[in-house]
Amino acid sequence: MPTIGIVVVSHSVKIAEGVVDLARQMAPTTTLVAAGGTDDGSIGTSFDKISAALAEAGRDGGAVVLCDLGSAILTSETAVDFLDDADKRRVLIADAPLVEGTVAAAVSAETGGDLEAVAAAARTATGVADAHADERDLRGGDAVERSAVLVNASGLHARPAADLVTHASRFQADVTVNGVDAKSLLRIMGLNVGVGSTVAVMATGPDAAAAVDDLIALIEGGFGEKAS
Repeated sequence: MPTIGIVVVSHSVKIAEGVVDLARQMAPTTTLVAAGGTDDGSIGTSFDKISAALAEAGRDGGAVVLCDLGSAILTSETAVDFLDDADKRRVLIADAPLVEGTVAAAVSAETGGDLEAVAAAARTATGVADAHADERDLRGGDAVERSAVLVNASGLHARPAADLVTHASRFQADVTVNGVDAKSLLRIMGLNVGVGSTVAVMATGPDAAAAVDDLIALIEGGFGEKAS
């Protein structure tokens, strides 16, 4: 299956590299490329850096581009305009916050999202999630529900949250954790639950029981982290 790469465009070399480093903690196999600063490393943007990043990140299934400020978008659009028609169709510039959008896009790419899905994940990363925003009647069928207590010292911080989303995305079932979509990184992180908290996992639809069993095992195992 073709995979989607992520390009992070910033006026600052350090910011672009830092965002990539952060996202890589949650998406270790996704191609993430920093295109920060000018050609000499000064503050600004570089057509050549962005073009090279697009070639690297998009060599398989395409690339989603995240930018910090206006001229970063303009330079990125220019770089895309210089691609041939086939390659242009494999690049999307997402209107999204740089850090949250990159992390959400990277997790979507890591779980096999296509170009549109990865860009959509970035665009929906607009801030801290409303903990009740996804409460809804789940897809038809009997619901499977179990609870577990968070034992890892840091609770559902970024890496465990991404791990949970990655696992949930492997299943066809609709899955919620404490009432929010278990396949949305921003929703899960927005729960802000810490060690000792009880987490309720509910699923309906195909493979619901398997999804719940998998997530409960993940939570009870402390996401591979040291318990408190």
